[in-house]
Amino acid sequence: MNTAEQLARRNASPLARAMMIIGGVELVLLILNFYYVLHFLNTGEGWAGALITFWTNFALLWLNTIIGIIWEKQFCNEYFMCREFFWQDVGNLAALLSYAFFFIGLWQQWSLKGLAASMLVAGVVYGINFAQWIYKRMIARKGEG
Repeated sequence: MNTAEQLARRNASPLARAMMIIGGVELVLLILNFYYVLHFLNTGEGWAGALITFWTNFALLWLNTIIGIIWEKQFCNEYFMCREFFWQDVGNLAALLSYAFFFIGLWQQWSLKGLAASMLVAGVVYGINFAQWIYKRMIARKGEG
C-alpha cells in the first residue's frame, strides 16, 4: 500500500494523467477492435477497421508503456518492475507479448482468420490487464479517502 505522500505525488504527476487519458483511448479502441474482428470473422468484411484499431492500440500501448517506465522511475526510483507496480508491469508485458503474436502471424503468413484470432487473444489479454489496473486504481482511491 502507498503512503499518503506517495499517493499525492503520484496523482500530481502529469505523466499519471497522460497514462489515464491514453488508457481510456486504448479501451475505446479495444472495444472497436473486438467489434471489427468479430464482424470480419462473421461476414468477411471490416478487415481494414480491425487493422487500424489494432495497430493504433498497439502503438498507444507502447506509448503508455514508455510513459509508465519514466513515471515509475520518478515514483519508485526504478524504471520497471518496482514492487508497487509489479503485477501491472507483468500484465503489461503479457499484453505486449500477446500483440507480438499478430506480428509473428504476419511474418509466417497466417490466414486472415488466424490473424483475426490473434487479435482477439491480444485483446483479451489486454482487457485482463486493463481490468486489474482499474482494480488497483480503485484500491488506491479507497486509501486516499
